[in-house]
Amino acid sequence: MQRKYSIRELKPECLDQVELIARRMQSTLVEVLGEERGSSMYTIDWLVHRVLWHLDSAQVIGQVFIAENDRGEMVGHTIVRLEKEADGPEIGLFSTTFVTPGSRRSGVAQKLLNRGEEWMLEKGIQEAVTYTDRHNLKLQKLYLGYGYCLSEMPNEFVKLSKSL
Repeated sequence: MQRKYSIRELKPECLDQVELIARRMQSTLVEVLGEERGSSMYTIDWLVHRVLWHLDSAQVIGQVFIAENDRGEMVGHTIVRLEKEADGPEIGLFSTTFVTPGSRRSGVAQKLLNRGEEWMLEKGIQEAVTYTDRHNLKLQKLYLGYGYCLSEMPNEFVKLSKSL
């Protein structure tokens, strides 16, 4: 049976969802970097504060989008914000994108990516960017499949970017 997915904004008062997103952010780091490196980079408290930071308009212009299935289960998220690159224009940054393993390859990531790009266009941004570890081939494949271009960065990172 084909599931339907909807995308909505995270409300900062939904602290259980904020914490779930923080745990999934850590899970992504472990998946990409391995248990030792991925789990030791950031504490859950730091990640919770980072999610909330993206929702605090006094600090940043950002948003957290949640993907839910037709049973109301949170199956993915993406975090976006506006950011100024060194000596360049303001960009739309995908800070993180996550889809639960059981919901991958079902269009959830595409819906999150599309909503993030729409949000950036609403803000007048002309370029969308994400940075990731060069070993994060799944994320690279996703973004490359939607017209992003890959460029190498220092410290084993890559940049994926697209004109909007």
